[in-house]
Amino acid sequence: MLAPVAPGMERMRSIMEAQVRSDAAAVQAMTAHVGSFRGKQLRAALVLLVGKAVQARDDEHPEVAAIVELIHLATLVHDDVLDGARVRRRVACVNERWDNQIAVLLGDFLYARAFHLSTTLRSRLASQLLADTTAVLCTGEIEQAALRRDFELTQAKYEDIAAKKTGSLYSAACELGARHPSEDREDPRVARLGVEMAAFGREVGLAFQIVDDCLDVVGEEEVVGKSVGNDVEDGKLTLPVLHAFARADAATRDRMRAIYAPNAAGAATGAPRRIELLRECCDLSAGVEQAMARAHELVANARARLAPLPASPAREALDAIALFTLERRF
Repeated sequence: MLAPVAPGMERMRSIMEAQVRSDAAAVQAMTAHVGSFRGKQLRAALVLLVGKAVQARDDEHPEVAAIVELIHLATLVHDDVLDGARVRRRVACVNERWDNQIAVLLGDFLYARAFHLSTTLRSRLASQLLADTTAVLCTGEIEQAALRRDFELTQAKYEDIAAKKTGSLYSAACELGARHPSEDREDPRVARLGVEMAAFGREVGLAFQIVDDCLDVVGEEEVVGKSVGNDVEDGKLTLPVLHAFARADAATRDRMRAIYAPNAAGAATGAPRRIELLRECCDLSAGVEQAMARAHELVANARARLAPLPASPAREALDAIALFTLERRF
């Protein structure tokens, strides 16, 4: 999938490494550890692939991709604190290897490096769009935390939150790929491409989050490569659980509410984890099936948005990434 932009991805990684390099031994050790979190790097790839697919002629796309990936990395470090996660990419999370305080500070360091890099670009577009995106992302996380254990959460509200906390950065990556460095919204072609590619990214990102939420309730840690069941443990309602709840009888619903309660048995030391209790309590597979049907719908919509782009290996790669979102197991 990344072959059309392989040189750009290599340059992006070099830029990232230069940005997080530090004279402080403690910081260097932590950024080296976070380097092992390097996963699919889809957000960075989207910047480069969209730029190539729309035939943008700009040599700063690898820098933009590095900024997007640094912001994503910062969110991962902070998310692990929020979720109480222990493992990511099959290695200990920063909060697990060190502690929450250090993890928060390291995430802040990564954000700072990202936005410093954005100020070196010849256009303000990346700084402005990614500052707005980061605020949207945080808003989604706050709203999700505020609605913990609320089984009245609607699918529409769930999708709104997921689009903010995950889809927004995918959307920004694709919009920047199409528009950078142009700040001119009056150019009809650039404006149209920016809107369409932003929508493509949002739909792929939302589908990615839905699949991630499905893996969190039915996936196995050894396969997924990170801690699972964290959302259940933290009382966060996700689409597969909401669908399972909607299909359940009254007694099962009561039991599900009890599992999510702050004083549930799963919260006691030595007791089964909430995810284990939930798996025993209800038919999560049916909820996952419904959630995945929605993810398929989103990906179909996203793929249709690629039709106006000229045929190219980059467009094919974007289509493949959309499909990979549905097929991934990690």
